[in-house]
Amino acid sequence: MMLAGLLTPFQYQFFSNGIIVATIAGALCGLLGVFVVLRGMSYIGHGLSHAVFGGAAASAVMGINFFVGAGIWGVFSGVLIGRIARRRLIGADAAIGVVTTASFALGLALLNRYGQAKKSIEAVLFGSVLGVQTIDIVAVSLVAIATVVLVVMFYRALLFATFDPEVAEVSGVRVQWVEAMLMVMLSLTILVTMRVIGTLLISALLVIPASIARMLTNSFARMLWISPIIGGVSAGFGMYLSYFLDTSASATIILTATVVFIAVYIATGIRGRTRIAHMHHI
Repeated sequence: MMLAGLLTPFQYQFFSNGIIVATIAGALCGLLGVFVVLRGMSYIGHGLSHAVFGGAAASAVMGINFFVGAGIWGVFSGVLIGRIARRRLIGADAAIGVVTTASFALGLALLNRYGQAKKSIEAVLFGSVLGVQTIDIVAVSLVAIATVVLVVMFYRALLFATFDPEVAEVSGVRVQWVEAMLMVMLSLTILVTMRVIGTLLISALLVIPASIARMLTNSFARMLWISPIIGGVSAGFGMYLSYFLDTSASATIILTATVVFIAVYIATGIRGRTRIAHMHHI
């Protein structure tokens, strides 16, 4: 009887779709989060999610496909941030701030001007499990597969560009191309996961699992599989808990990951927190 009660949420198609997307999205964010955290660009997820919001608002107002409008603007913003930061006139954080806040402001302006887009835009901001469809499962799965393939194919280039971009450049690694690839992957990840997580919280799912993995290991290679596992399990379990707690799915997912972070932080103690100084590349 108790088992039947625990399985109740899976009787609903929208919940089954939601938990599948959440689990894959959590794993995907966990994987890319490793590069975000190690490169000291934790703000990039927050910034790019704001940029994608501008494209999503424009899509809703113009009546064009959500993935097309938000995707084009998100990828454009990501590449633009990389190019501005690379010119070193201003830092990466300032580049993110300029590009993404302007995009977010554009989204808010469109939202205020065209009120009929309000409902869909709120779903983008905060996530909505009710809005998850089969197309979302397909989209997040394709991006996840493509990301894994790219990480495996360009593992060494990503490794060198992450830890020592100057040496990587001298060694023949096209760092600018690698950074652009990372920005595109991040933009696409935010695009396909925002339906569940929402743009306001997705940066946390990029940072928390990777930070947990960093406390658990001093190996870059191990981080690349520990972080996705933590992200996927946290997102799936958080989505499951949200049904019984009657809370926001995105908020519950982030709180679940945060609880894991706190537990690992306490359990690993000083040793886990100082792994940052002894990071190995293999």
